[in-house]
Amino acid sequence: MTYPIIQPPFTLKFCEMSKSELRDYFVWFMDVMPGRIKMLEDAVSAIPGFESWRADFNPDSLDALGEWFADQVATRERTAEEMSEIKAKMTMDLPIESRELTNRTYSLAMDIGMYLGEMMRKTHPSLRWDQYLKNKRDADYGQVSINGTGVVSMNVVSFLIGIAGSIHRKKKTGRALRQTYDIWSGPASVCSFRNRRGEIEGVRFD
Repeated sequence: MTYPIIQPPFTLKFCEMSKSELRDYFVWFMDVMPGRIKMLEDAVSAIPGFESWRADFNPDSLDALGEWFADQVATRERTAEEMSEIKAKMTMDLPIESRELTNRTYSLAMDIGMYLGEMMRKTHPSLRWDQYLKNKRDADYGQVSINGTGVVSMNVVSFLIGIAGSIHRKKKTGRALRQTYDIWSGPASVCSFRNRRGEIEGVRFD
C-alpha cells in the first residue's frame, strides 16, 4: 500500500499564525486524527512481520510500533538554499546538520504522536487534548499537546520528531517510544518538567 503523507492546510509556523488560524489548526488536528491513526495501522500492518499490529491503544502495542518506526526513519540532503536560510536565522555560529528528516518521516511522527496521545488520554481519563496559546516564546506555542492533572504535559508530535532525529543519529532505538510512555505515565512524571525543546528533563533512553 502507499502511505499517504499528511498535508496540514497550515504553514505550521506557529509563532506567525494568528490566534484564529491556531484554533483552526486545533480543530483540524482533532478532525483528522481518527483517519490518520487508521492510516498508520494500515501502513504498519502492511510490512512483513507486523501484519498483526493493531492500533488498539494498548501500551504493549508501542513495543512493535517503536521497532517499526525505527526502520522507517529516513533523511534527505538539505539544499544549499535551505542551509543558507537556516544560517541566516541563527544567532550563534554553530554547525548545521546537512541532512534533515524526510516529509514521510515527519508525517509518521505526527501520526504516531496522535496515536500516543490518544493512548495517554484513554489510559488516563483525567487527560485531555489542549493547545498552549499564552506565550509565543514557549517551544510549544500553538501546538497540540496532552495535558491534565498530576502528570507533565506532552507535545506528542514534537516529542516523536525528536525521537526520529535521535534514531537517525543513533542516540535512541525503537524502544524509546515505549520507554517514553512508561516514564511519562509512572510516578516520576509528576515531578518531571519539560525543557525548551519539549523533552522531559532527566530521561535517558538506552
